[in-house]
Amino acid sequence: MKKFAPLFSLLLITFACNHMDKSLLEEPVAPQIPYVHNEHGVERQDPYFWMRDRENPEVVAYLEAENAYREAVMQGTEELQNTIYHEIYGRIKQDDQSVPYVLNGYEYYTRYEKGGEYPIYCRKKTTANNVEEIMLDVNALAKGYSYYQIVGLNVSPDNSKVAFGVDTVGRRIYTLRIKDLNTGEWLPEELPYATGGSAWAADSKTLFYTQKDIQTLRSHRIYRHVLGQEAVENTLIFEETDDTFSTFVYTTKSKAYVVIGSSSTVSNEYRVLPADQPQGSFAVFEPRARNLEYGISHFDGHWYIRTNLNGATNFKLMKCPDNATGKQHWVDVIAHRDDVLLEGMELFRNYLVLEERKNGLLQIRIQEWSTGNEHYLPFDEETYTASTGANPEFDSEYLRYSYTSMTTPSSVVSYHIPTKEKTILKQQEVVGGYDATQYESKRIWAKASDGTAVPISLVYKKGMEKNGQNPTLLYGYGSYGATIDPTFSVSRLSLLDRGFVFAIAHIRGGEYLGRPWYEDGKLLNKRNTFTDFIACGEHLIATGFTSKEQLFAMGGSAGGLLMGAVLNMRPDLFRGAVAQVPFVDVVTTMFDDQIPLTTGEYDEWGNPNNREYFDYMLSYSPYDNVKEQEYPALLVTAGFHDSQVQYWEPAKWVARLREMRTNKEPLLFYCNMETGHSGASGRFQAIKEIAMEYAFLIDLSNEK
Repeated sequence: MKKFAPLFSLLLITFACNHMDKSLLEEPVAPQIPYVHNEHGVERQDPYFWMRDRENPEVVAYLEAENAYREAVMQGTEELQNTIYHEIYGRIKQDDQSVPYVLNGYEYYTRYEKGGEYPIYCRKKTTANNVEEIMLDVNALAKGYSYYQIVGLNVSPDNSKVAFGVDTVGRRIYTLRIKDLNTGEWLPEELPYATGGSAWAADSKTLFYTQKDIQTLRSHRIYRHVLGQEAVENTLIFEETDDTFSTFVYTTKSKAYVVIGSSSTVSNEYRVLPADQPQGSFAVFEPRARNLEYGISHFDGHWYIRTNLNGATNFKLMKCPDNATGKQHWVDVIAHRDDVLLEGMELFRNYLVLEERKNGLLQIRIQEWSTGNEHYLPFDEETYTASTGANPEFDSEYLRYSYTSMTTPSSVVSYHIPTKEKTILKQQEVVGGYDATQYESKRIWAKASDGTAVPISLVYKKGMEKNGQNPTLLYGYGSYGATIDPTFSVSRLSLLDRGFVFAIAHIRGGEYLGRPWYEDGKLLNKRNTFTDFIACGEHLIATGFTSKEQLFAMGGSAGGLLMGAVLNMRPDLFRGAVAQVPFVDVVTTMFDDQIPLTTGEYDEWGNPNNREYFDYMLSYSPYDNVKEQEYPALLVTAGFHDSQVQYWEPAKWVARLREMRTNKEPLLFYCNMETGHSGASGRFQAIKEIAMEYAFLIDLSNEK
């Protein structure tokens, strides 16, 4: 491999140029080392392939040079970044606490202390004169680590132990730990390569947990661990050998069963075991079949099944006896509807609660088991988000749900079903005060290139004029059926108060308008996602919200793919963009089945070993379609330890953009060398990256 001597000198030069005119700064220039991919007889030049070698110090030097260059170019925005950071920091209630929920004789809640980066997980007995028990103080545990994350807290049925996963790198590879809540001592178990997910058997000493393949990071094995055993003594219960599936384990709300699930993009399979028989064998619930999706919940001698069986595209609810699970025993409870997506359910002793999405808006439907009487919770805003919350107990007449909109801070609400009375248990506090009447939110519709109506949720400061001069940030995702719902953000106020319009493009590839909306934005329909986003941008300009000189775009991960594709297709439409941990080297990644985000993704993007899918994804893959043209200003972020989108994808993309573009708008790359896909782990550290991104956009919007 060639030596990259120029990089080291560049690193020094960049630091020395902090106070120079940024137009005089030299951009990092990545060396090109010939490398050719040859698939289906098509040669693809990939001169930046060498960046994959994360152990090569010269790769690290290049990333550090890019970081230094970004810092130097943005040196003039440091005061703005600091101002935005303190604005956001100042709006956050530092000594905050979640609303407790009751489970098995305890109230569980999470709280933060002033200045604390991390949560403190607590509980109290529901009896009188209860005393707080601190299960985990993550601030104390995280000392000495630049990254620290805990996931999957799982208390044993006898309330004596808690299992959880710990990641100190950001790679999403967890070590499963167990703490004795009676003594405060850590059990000696350290179960490696875990997902953090686990399920206790009824005896409170048998724990089932999921392990990842260390190379591909696919969750592929379920082990049974008995307290006191060494990890090497654990019993392998199930191995998912189909590399398009991942596996997981959980305990039903009824606590009667331990469930092993296997999931791919288009099918599911479950295995069940009575929780009081931990040494028994799991039984297959219904064998997997391509394009059969289902999920299961147990209640009162029956399994309730959300499924797309028999063409139920938007899913329906069925049930069967708990001792006869094959689909021949499934009967309808809630029939399929063409215009309503059944997203979820919550089961109570006397009530069935459904989460349904109609015309993009999520509704909560409550039905009484005994009479069949039903009603919907009333929500009045034009665009909002609602969902059921923590409801761990069957014997309750109270439904807990959450509600928010782009102007309404997040609220946790208790709803008394018999009387239809609701009580706001907690609404997100905005320190320093927040007046919702000063902001306006609405939903508008753009027309896509094929005539399809695409919804856009908007928020802006009231009094905004449609004069085409408003800086506007258009956000999008559009993959995996994930819906980006309109929610409140204290961070976003720093944009709105500076005159920005914030817009969410509900593009195809998500499920905002039902499952067909997703199907029409994946595989060989993927380009609809990109043209929808472009149509949303054009509509915001045509209706006077903004102009090409003031329109900005943002997306992360698969939304970063959206950014890359759109900027190749319509670079003239945007003044600038932020691409967060972007998935941009689609073809190369999808050919490499030894890295994460590949085999399990074939039904999302297509398998490039099939020529039809290869040709199609090659037509939009951002890295492969960079061309000699002008590009808008761009800030790209990455995490060196990212397990989902490897750091080299955005690094290669930036290098090719530097090579090919014909103009000199800012092209900045920030690689956080200490984190992964989700960025910084601390609540305040993460604000620094938000402030950097916002300052980049605001600085561009202020240029004349």
